[in-house]
Amino acid sequence: MNGQTRKNIHAGLTVDIVLKQDQRTGKRTRGIVKDILTNSPNHPHGIKVRLTDGQVGRVQEIVQES
Repeated sequence: MNGQTRKNIHAGLTVDIVLKQDQRTGKRTRGIVKDILTNSPNHPHGIKVRLTDGQVGRVQEIVQES
């Protein structure tokens, strides 16, 4: 499932994100959502989240429902 719709994302979800510094390469980072930072219901580049380890990026893919 893609990460462009805010209602599909919630705290505790395992996701792949792209960090700001990795946007050019598309390198993905896997982690667990702590906070949702995007307020709009949809975003074409992915919903911005903060992971439990503090990293911030845009969700590219939802890995696992929890």
